Amino acid sequence: MAKKNNQEEDVILDVGQSLTRIEKYMEENRKSITFIVGGLFVIVAGYFAYLKLYQEPRENEALEEIYTAQSYFEQDSLQLALNGDGQHLGFIDVAAEYSGTKAGNLANYYAGISYLNTGKYEDAIEYLDDFESDDPVFSVIATGSIGDAFLELGQPQEALDYYDRAVSGESNNLVVPFYLKKAGILAEEQGDLKKSKEYFTRIQKDFKDSQQAADIEKFIARVEAKIEA
Repeated sequence: MAKKNNQEEDVILDVGQSLTRIEKYMEENRKSITFIVGGLFVIVAGYFAYLKLYQEPRENEALEEIYTAQSYFEQDSLQLALNGDGQHLGFIDVAAEYSGTKAGNLANYYAGISYLNTGKYEDAIEYLDDFESDDPVFSVIATGSIGDAFLELGQPQEALDYYDRAVSGESNNLVVPFYLKKAGILAEEQGDLKKSKEYFTRIQKDFKDSQQAADIEKFIARVEAKIEA
């Protein structure tokens, strides 16, 4: 019992000594600590002021500017969508002038798709590569479209790499099977029959209700026949 009491006293003594050391440190460094805390407050306050007074207005301006470009895009007027009409900015300028905003980021996507559809594949890759999104549709389409651009440039292996990135870990029923089928066909053409079968089989297994699944059995059968040959 005496031993236990001694241990408790030692713990209390250690804690008391630690507190004393902390108090001593605080007293000796009170001025510098005050400056540190004050500095952190200024940084945090400045950050929120930046968001409220600078970033939010820029976001709103960017949304207003991109609206007209999106309208031209929907009308298939891709040059006006890209370059603007003289009164409103196109996707290229929105992406450049409003970099760091959501609308500026989205402008990269639209510019990339516009360039892809006008045959400027290297520009398409550049803009789509700058686009960032966690959206399960936009992210897949952007990555898959980079694959399309590489394919048009005669670089099938790079195209297949991007198709693979587009579908890896994704489960959106609308766009994933579309790029899975593209990947399967391209892998078959490149002679990677095992990988091709994996892409086709995933459509059959995970996306039974997709449009691509309707005739996927014949693709699987064709690849299997080549493997066995």
